[in-house]
Parts: sequence; structure tokens; C-alpha cells
Amino acid sequence: MSFWQLMRDTRLARLLRIRWSGQLADGIFQSALASFVLFSPERQATAVSAAIGFTVVLLPYSIVGPFVGTLLDRISRQRAILFSNLLRVVTLLLLSFFIFQGYAGLPITIIVLIAFGVNRLILAGLSAGLPLVVDSPSLISANALAVTGGSVFVVIGGGIGLGVRQLLNLTATADHADAILILLGAFGYLIAALFTSFVAKSEIGPRPHEVVKGSFTQGFREMREGFRFLEDHADATRGIVATALHRGGLTALTLTALLLERNTFHDPKNSEAGLAGLSVDLSIAALGFVIGAVMAPYGVRRFGRHRWIRLSIAAASASVVLLIFIRNPVTLAITAFLAAAFGQSVKVTNDALVQSKIDDFYRGRVFSVYDVMVNGAIVLGALSAAVLLPVSGDSWRVPAFIVLVWFLVAVVLLRPKKFFLKGGA
Repeated sequence: MSFWQLMRDTRLARLLRIRWSGQLADGIFQSALASFVLFSPERQATAVSAAIGFTVVLLPYSIVGPFVGTLLDRISRQRAILFSNLLRVVTLLLLSFFIFQGYAGLPITIIVLIAFGVNRLILAGLSAGLPLVVDSPSLISANALAVTGGSVFVVIGGGIGLGVRQLLNLTATADHADAILILLGAFGYLIAALFTSFVAKSEIGPRPHEVVKGSFTQGFREMREGFRFLEDHADATRGIVATALHRGGLTALTLTALLLERNTFHDPKNSEAGLAGLSVDLSIAALGFVIGAVMAPYGVRRFGRHRWIRLSIAAASASVVLLIFIRNPVTLAITAFLAAAFGQSVKVTNDALVQSKIDDFYRGRVFSVYDVMVNGAIVLGALSAAVLLPVSGDSWRVPAFIVLVWFLVAVVLLRPKKFFLKGGA
């Protein structure tokens, strides 16, 4: 199916509405958090503070990851997504109240952990349910729509948040403006919950005969089952590791961009200009995501899934070389576009590869493994950047490190003898 035919598919459209409305709200929410934590005039943004922010956001993903698959293989995924969105509404209402009242510290951190942890369940449930609403040949295009569209809507949400905040700055304090933005995000999650109610209870699985029996406390044991299942599909495992390492590198580039925009390309005292510059970079990266997703189906048809993943990660490595030697707004924008485009081709192609290997009985558990590995790599990418980056962000070390890691992924991890199984392309 073409992208336009998929867009007219009623069942897929229902899932896309849920995902995209939630990720639009994610963008608004994240723009408020970025403003509150990293672009506040009272707070200096450093690599360490940014890395801690990423770790706090991703910590719940790794904690709940082992149990997400267990839950998604036991109860209606539609119900899990519905109630998770409603829980996000409640957490954001509380967070808005605390920020409006000027509170900071532990209460804010706990609420943010809950909000992002719940988000992991929603995205994993939508990914696990996708193969039940589209046929196997359409999985790459469907993943391209779902994942890339979601990334674009996060950026659009961030742009909306930035625009609304500029208006609010005329009449409200910084904390009050951030609190109102978070309320707007809560409304977005409420819309996502409404869209979820239009999906039938068992439409995205698990099917009645596939429901796993047993206790929810078996999460770690069942995640081991996901690892064992992947042992029999070495190409899917290597693809997951490649995707994870790309996302980790992209996180390190994001921290580099944040510090360059905040402390080098603009006056550190003018935090709004730094936030606007970062928003431009993320918008350019979002355009790259779109182009990469559009390229993926054509690349797969021309080269095959396995070879296209390998070529894409190699191209992503080459795209960062320029930033080793020249770091200015133009080279940063070029790198953001190319690294995002080729990386998104890796992601959507590998998602389809993994989904095609897994029957629905194991899908929740395997995607939990996938999520935990990706989030672990993102945290490592953030911590590596924190060690290597100065406060200015102006350093060749992080780009060089990323080029090396992605190059080794292409030539060692994804070498044809191990990755191209049974003569596959």
C-alpha cells in the first residue's frame, strides 16, 4: 500500500490519531519542561544538568520496561492505552499546580517520572497492536507513518508551546507561563484518551486465545523470554542494537545542539533566543525524519531490508563528519537533517523487520526488550556527552565519538556474514 492508501485505512487511522494527538501533547509538555529546567534565566544549562534531565525523563522507561510487555500480553491494549492517557491528564494537572505555586524539587521530579513512565506503556501498546491492523507487506510504510508522524507532531507541539509561551510572557511570570503550557498538554492527552475510546477493546490485541496467564510480577522473567526469542532471530537482535546505538548518538547530538544554542550561538542571558534556536534545529531534524521515512520503503525495495539498514547507519555516520571540523548554525542544521533522515530509515525499517519476525503471543515482551535497550542507549549517550562536552558545547569530541560508534555498527555489528541471514538482502 502507498502512504495515501494507508492514511485512508480506517483501522490504522484510529491508531494514528491516538499516537499523533498524544505526541503533539508530548511536544507541548516537553517545551514547558525544557523552559522550566534548561532555559530558565535563573539556571545555567550545562552538559551534566542536561544529561540528568534526560536520565530523569528516561529512568521510568527502563524501570517499567520489563513489566510493559507482561501487561500488554495480559490485558486489552486498548484499555491500557486509554487509562494511561487518563493518568497522564491527572499527573499534568498536579504538575501544573505545583509549578504555578512555585514548588520545585522532589514533587516535580516524581510527577515527571510517572508521566513519562506511563507514556512508555502507550507507545509500546500502539507498536504491538500495529501488525493487527495492517498486513505484513505494509508494515514498513505503516511504521514510517506512525513513528515519523509522531516525531513531527512532537516538534509541532514544541513549536506551539514556544509560540504560546511567547504570548504568555507578555502577561505572566515564567513559572505561570510554564504551568499554563502544561495544562494545554493535559488537554491534548485528554483528546488522545477520547480517540482511544473509539477503538474496540480487543481490536489491537491480545487476542482471547493469546492472553498470557499468570502474575504481573513475572515481568523480568518474561523479559528474559523476549531475549530468548530474539536469540533465534539474530538479524532482528542486531537491528535493535543498531537502532539503540543510533538513538544514543542522536541524544548526544541533541545535548550538543542544546548547549551550542544556549551558551555559544546566543547570549546565555537571552535564554528565549537559545530556546528558539534549538526549536529550529529540532524542526529541521523533524523534516529529516519525514524524508527518512519516505526513503525507507523505496530503499528496501531497491536494496532489501538488511542492506538498507546497513547503508543507512553508514550514511548517518558520514553525515556527522562535518561537525567535527566546523560547528556553526549551518553545519549543525545540516547534521541534524542528515543524521535524523538516515537514522529514521534505520528505525522504521528495523521496526518492520522485528514485527515481521514475531507472532502476537510474544510481541509485547519483545517490544519491551526493544524499548529498554533503546532507552538504555539514550541514557548512555546523554552521560557520554556530559563527560565529553564543555559548557559551551563547542567541541569536536562528541561528533567524532558518534562517527566512530555508528561506523563500527555498520562495518562490524551489521556485517553481511552475521546480519544478512540465509542470503537475505
